[in-house]
Amino acid sequence: MGQHDVYQETDERKLQAYMKALLDDLHALELMLETGMIESGVRRIGAEQEMFLVDRNLNPAPVAPEVLKRVNDQRLTTEIARFNMEANLTPLAFGGNCLREMHRELDEVVQLARDSAQSCGADVLLTGILPTLQLSDLSLDNLTPNPRYYALNRSVTNLRGGAFNIHIKGIDELQITHDNMMMESCNTSFQIHYQVGAEEFVPLYNMAQAITAPVLAAAVNSPLLFGHRLWQETRLALFQHSADTRSGALQMRSQPTRVRFGEQWLKGSVLELFRVQIARFRIIMITDGDEPPLSVLARGEVPKLSALRLHNGTVWPWNRACYGIADGRAHLRIENRALPSGPTTLDEMANAAFFFGLMMALPQEYGEIDKQMAFDDAKSNFFAAARHGLKAQFTWLNGQSHTATSLILGHLLPLAREGLKESNIEAEDIDRYLGVIKERVRSGQTGAQWARHSLAAMNDRGTRDIRLRTLTAFMLARQHVGDPVHTWPVVQMDEMDEWRSSYQTVGQFMSTDLFTVRPDDLADLAANVMDWRHVRHVPVEDDEGRLIGLVSHRNLLRLLARGISSSNTEPVSVSSIMKSNPLTVTPQTPTLEAINLMRENHVGCLPVVEAERLVGIVTAYDFLNASARLFEKYLTTDTQENSDRDLLKDAKNASLNADLLTKGVTR
Repeated sequence: MGQHDVYQETDERKLQAYMKALLDDLHALELMLETGMIESGVRRIGAEQEMFLVDRNLNPAPVAPEVLKRVNDQRLTTEIARFNMEANLTPLAFGGNCLREMHRELDEVVQLARDSAQSCGADVLLTGILPTLQLSDLSLDNLTPNPRYYALNRSVTNLRGGAFNIHIKGIDELQITHDNMMMESCNTSFQIHYQVGAEEFVPLYNMAQAITAPVLAAAVNSPLLFGHRLWQETRLALFQHSADTRSGALQMRSQPTRVRFGEQWLKGSVLELFRVQIARFRIIMITDGDEPPLSVLARGEVPKLSALRLHNGTVWPWNRACYGIADGRAHLRIENRALPSGPTTLDEMANAAFFFGLMMALPQEYGEIDKQMAFDDAKSNFFAAARHGLKAQFTWLNGQSHTATSLILGHLLPLAREGLKESNIEAEDIDRYLGVIKERVRSGQTGAQWARHSLAAMNDRGTRDIRLRTLTAFMLARQHVGDPVHTWPVVQMDEMDEWRSSYQTVGQFMSTDLFTVRPDDLADLAANVMDWRHVRHVPVEDDEGRLIGLVSHRNLLRLLARGISSSNTEPVSVSSIMKSNPLTVTPQTPTLEAINLMRENHVGCLPVVEAERLVGIVTAYDFLNASARLFEKYLTTDTQENSDRDLLKDAKNASLNADLLTKGVTR
């Protein structure tokens, strides 16, 4: 996330002073470009590894500050959430064994983070989006305690002027609202850096834009969010929503978002990108000013351009222009932000090698890409890759159509190999990393596709929470081994030993596929819904999704007993028979607390409500299901005496339904 000595500012004078510093930095950069002060003829690469921290139950572990304190390595730093971290790798000259060396350091820092995390009862997981994440994890309690993140959240939320609306369609559809920008913490990436000279920046930046689509198609690893099957690389859609500062009026005017692919090919110089960012996007954070950059230049020294770099860090194009200083020389680099974290470090390095090889080969093979491809095609290809992965259809040079698989295997991989070879990358490393891409594309098994196939193979066994936890456990185990994802077998459903972690709260196993009625509906409709869906309870909600009542089969039996419902009487509305203001719980309610509520209040159903909206329902049948799983697990295996005692203890709580049904408590 860059600088940390920053803060939000609302005083107009200070904001104006900061804008002047920003413009001064831009003017200084223009002079540096004109006088040849930007390093050229040198090619360096680098990377940033973002990661999740998970606890023993594979839930997000908000222990990053403690982990970083224990590890005490400057390469590791915070991210926006307490369950995220980031590692910054050492820049390397591009050539020789640089890919192998980058991979070695990557494994080293991940292992350092892992060792420290394990001492805090956690582990490191590399994945684009953690499958076990829940909306309740995204509260400000889990925001990293750093002024930068508090300022960023306040600024983005204030500019937005309301809640963040997330609406993503894939196989499933997800539509939620959230009151802070912690949705950004759902995403982790493997960002790669490619240093370029000022004179070659424009054609190489455009080339990076064009090739991101096929590289991404082969790398997708984020198919799930809150259990919903969405895009193959859902990170892209989610990040755009989570950092969207546009008010309703700006959205109506089609104002670009801070997270974007771009609007056109770059034409003049890198200055165009910075100018557009300053013109379009308001300052949301400031830092204390440096010495005026023109004064630094007058002494023949290199200015930091801190204002420009900070503002640049609050805009998130998928290929970002970056200004930096190394060994006393200013340089420019292209930061590719589109690639996901994981599934393994070998997969990540293969993705990076593919990108770097294409960046070296295609300028010679294609010339200027903006003469060969329409920008809209490059942009369309990018989003097709994010949605469909290797099943994407691309419009490539001169309007020719290709599948992602045929384009990569038949054309781009051989060119990437030549690019790496011409850069004197060691042949063994070329074979290793591009070989991973080749086999992954040939098999069609990206990280995203492996996850989807695994969920399909589980075939709705267990609860959704158990399936996601099983998927995550297998992912973590394979990551420890380090084999690339195309070699992973599909997960077979085998109840986890620690199955209790999937029944800790109501939200983990509640029913969310609900059939509801309105208060003005006929009672006959509620009766038919119960009959059709084989349920005993139907929630009653208003047009805003607020729960206002509950109809049970007992209500209908009483209605029939009174002889009210017949063809000779007036229609009976739901509102006249429903139980108003029923007892409710939230998704975070502990399971045992819900069991006690049902037992003490003699009810067989608890609607689940969050932010005044009905989000699920839990019934006596759900607890009977859990009891059955418990008995199946323990009574079909040999257990020791201590395990038997644990079984009896667990069964006492989990067999509530037998107790409820015996008493006839199913209102």
